[in-house]
Amino acid sequence: MSTTYTFDIFSSLDGFGATSGDWGGYWGKQGPELLDHRLGLYTPDQRVVLGATTYREFAEMIATLPADADVFDPWVTRMRQLPATVISGSLSAPLDWPDAEVVSGDAVEIVTRMKQESDVPLRSHGSLQLNMALLKAGLVDVVQVTMFPVITGRTGQAPIFGGADDFDLELIGSTTFDGRTLELTYRPTLRG
Repeated sequence: MSTTYTFDIFSSLDGFGATSGDWGGYWGKQGPELLDHRLGLYTPDQRVVLGATTYREFAEMIATLPADADVFDPWVTRMRQLPATVISGSLSAPLDWPDAEVVSGDAVEIVTRMKQESDVPLRSHGSLQLNMALLKAGLVDVVQVTMFPVITGRTGQAPIFGGADDFDLELIGSTTFDGRTLELTYRPTLRG
């Protein structure tokens, strides 16, 4: 039996996952519908899968921000309460994540094994390099892009599909939150 693996990513309209500008978290466009939905995504039992870079970014962000910062929205708190696997050859336990393990080795082999052995779905938020390798290997069942209504052409960083192979995407869901933020859910298929 194989469980599902979801690649969950935030994006500007022009395809960037981050910005060097002063937009703030969520590009300043989070609203109550989006935040409630995000909490709902992370409420069921599941395992979070992260690459080392994304784990480090989360850990640094959480360590340096005040307790009332946007990063402590309920869905982020819930995500951090879920069991997590961080795939890294450079990190070692213990991690600053309540229930996290570090696994080193080939990410494709690790996630292949996890998909076969896990009794809960797997979800990765961010982790671009990791998820590009998993997409190419055919291990990503769902690509979920939350697109914020901004263009960050001057300040955009981390192109979310930069360097990716070619994929056909079957739209399996779309929702608009707070009248402005769009979530697109796709089933990817690698093109020849």
